Amino acid sequence: MIIKSWKDKKENLHNGRVLKTKDGFDVIKCKECGFAHIIPIPTESELEDVYSHEYYDDEKPLYIESYIKDQDWHNVINSERYDVLEQHVTSDHKRLLDIGSGPGLFLKHGKERGWDVQGIEPSKQAHEYSTKKLDLNVFNGFFSKDTYENFNTFDVVNLSLVLEHIPKPIEMIELIRSITKKGGLISISVPNDFNPFQNILNKNLDYDSWWVAPPHHINYFNHSSLANFIKNMGYKVIHQEGSFPIDMFLLMGDNYIDNDKLGQKCHEKRKIFDINMAKDKGLCQKLRKSFAQMGIGREVVLIAKKID
Repeated sequence: MIIKSWKDKKENLHNGRVLKTKDGFDVIKCKECGFAHIIPIPTESELEDVYSHEYYDDEKPLYIESYIKDQDWHNVINSERYDVLEQHVTSDHKRLLDIGSGPGLFLKHGKERGWDVQGIEPSKQAHEYSTKKLDLNVFNGFFSKDTYENFNTFDVVNLSLVLEHIPKPIEMIELIRSITKKGGLISISVPNDFNPFQNILNKNLDYDSWWVAPPHHINYFNHSSLANFIKNMGYKVIHQEGSFPIDMFLLMGDNYIDNDKLGQKCHEKRKIFDINMAKDKGLCQKLRKSFAQMGIGREVVLIAKKID
């Protein structure tokens, strides 16, 4: 067993068992943080260019186009998320902040349901689309200790596929707590990494750990580690679910890794499944909750209530 230790610039100690080494980074199961992350951890300044420009231009040049193409599917997923939120936020004037709002479809859906919504998005392309095409209130920049005071308080703060990219997730959640109303909610989705299906593929079927992607993915959560982390930050978990476990296609022999054409076919089947399952909301919700109980699902979805 390999144990590695590393201190960041503020002399915070990070140490734990190495889960994977890739591209000069070690992924450790950090004892201090309670979740897996890479070491060394990139600085915020090192990541700023990546997410304001490079990530969308070089890594995901067709991201917005494909995102809009999947709009019907996103509407189904977004509707399910707002259904859960509205079970716990009943005020007439419901306010939501979406950190990392992307092209803005989650905000658009909330606005159409009567929510007062605001976004924050570092990508210039995504910001332009959400403000000019969708007429949404979105700040172009990062949510940080330098910008959080620009925002008022919210009933809900949403982070969809954001927390895995953040070099200081503890600081991020502390700042979110400060702008969340008493009894307000945090809604988080992150990739479910080192999950049971991935472990079978990695350990028994000779698949490499393809989900490890430093420095873009800094933190690696699963259902239990995310729940424990959020509890330690002063929240009570009120909802957990897992998204469709797309890793199943790999277990069935459809190796879509590095095969964009096959990957798109698997994604299309996933969308069809989710859209059809949404026709029976009760069954759909039971299934998603059972995914979380078994530790599977491609994404971890968690909603927690702020404890004052």
